[in-house]
Amino acid sequence: MDRRQFLLAVPVGALLAASASAQEPGRLYRIAFITPSEMTVDEFRKFQLPELARFGFVEGRNLALTTHVGLPARMPELAREAIATKPDVVVAVSTVAILAVKEASSTVPIVMSFIGEDPIEKGLANSFARPGGSVTGVAMLAAEMDGKRASLLHEFVPAARRIAILTGRPPRHAEGAAEAQRVARKLGLETDVFYADEPADYVAAFAGMRTARSEALVIISAPDFFHDAAILSRLALEAGLPTVCEWASMAHDGCLIGYGPDFAALWRRPAEYVGRILRGEKPGELPIEQPTLFEFAVNLKTAKALGLTIPEASLMRADEVIE
Repeated sequence: MDRRQFLLAVPVGALLAASASAQEPGRLYRIAFITPSEMTVDEFRKFQLPELARFGFVEGRNLALTTHVGLPARMPELAREAIATKPDVVVAVSTVAILAVKEASSTVPIVMSFIGEDPIEKGLANSFARPGGSVTGVAMLAAEMDGKRASLLHEFVPAARRIAILTGRPPRHAEGAAEAQRVARKLGLETDVFYADEPADYVAAFAGMRTARSEALVIISAPDFFHDAAILSRLALEAGLPTVCEWASMAHDGCLIGYGPDFAALWRRPAEYVGRILRGEKPGELPIEQPTLFEFAVNLKTAKALGLTIPEASLMRADEVIE
């Protein structure tokens, strides 16, 4: 089986091909896209708009798009702004955005692209197989992945006994940070948590890691950390910290380890949900999906700069080794 394949927790098949509803001639369909990261607007345009065009929804012809971008603290305001555009569907990135849109409207369909926490625990769905409300889409369960990354970091850098965790201030990423701490402590490691909500916080956070004598770093799943991967990798290298990051592509930015779902596939999937909803289907009847296979990259240039020797057996597990 291709390791890059994107599997579904609940298979839904060719969603749009099976849809009984057709586009209404002459109708303009409206999508609002809300996110805490400007970069995800580019990803939406790169991956989802072409998919929607393939299904017959073309921006500038029968599809209108508005984007609503801002820091997490602005999400309630941006959600109200998005709902005011009278969208047929809202595509929301991150838990904070999804919850804000749900608070702003209980009826407008919301496609998660994607949520990091369990949507059932967050009160957004009754079940993965049949959400039952206005919310569906893709759930990445980032907290579980943050724990897995802490374990991977220990495997690659077993001599490190004190692990730093870089995260946003609570309630942002609280579950992911807690899971990374739980796994690290189970492995007999000490942990320290450092907070950064914007790039201006990074220098102080890494200064704190030096003071704490941290020996390795887990960067918690977050769109802003992904956006700033090159900056964070440079600061980590200057601090002598091997780092594990959220996406395989972040290893190209200098992280020692990048581990996460197939990025392109994860971004394309919500387009099918959007298309199906635009054709008249109810979000509560569309199963929520999860990725089950992941991309794993290791940067040997970073390892060499840190003076690390990576076990051959560990390298054999990687999908990509950057030399």
